[in-house]
Amino acid sequence: MSERIYVDSPAPWVRDQVAAIDAAGDTAAASIQGMAVVVLHIKGAKSGTWRKVPLMRVEHDGAYAAVASKGGAPDNPQWYHSLRANPDIDLQDGTATMPMRARELAGDERSQWWERCVAAFPNYAEYQQNAGDRQIPVFVLEPR
Repeated sequence: MSERIYVDSPAPWVRDQVAAIDAAGDTAAASIQGMAVVVLHIKGAKSGTWRKVPLMRVEHDGAYAAVASKGGAPDNPQWYHSLRANPDIDLQDGTATMPMRARELAGDERSQWWERCVAAFPNYAEYQQNAGDRQIPVFVLEPR
């Protein structure tokens, strides 16, 4: 297995969160709006380098959701494209890091997970309104 090369996020707040989590070895060292996060280790679709992406913690029966909200912007975050291209990731929750496989959801399964996501982070409902015609993508991350 080749060594992973990580690149920092261009966003200062993301770099700060990742640095705090890495220093503590625990996702509890950071939050988004006071709420728990997990960190996805995602391989870039174009670059092949790795990024650490903190996202809201939405967990159900050992599976997790990854919500590509970008705060309700009209386009998807960059990590969305990388996750579609490279669905095998690692997910850090607390001090544990687990291999996971991402799968984009549609239909009733997406609706069920969307309810869980909004319950965990109510701002997602507002983000969807702000996103206009873009339906915010939701992935389920399952153990592999």
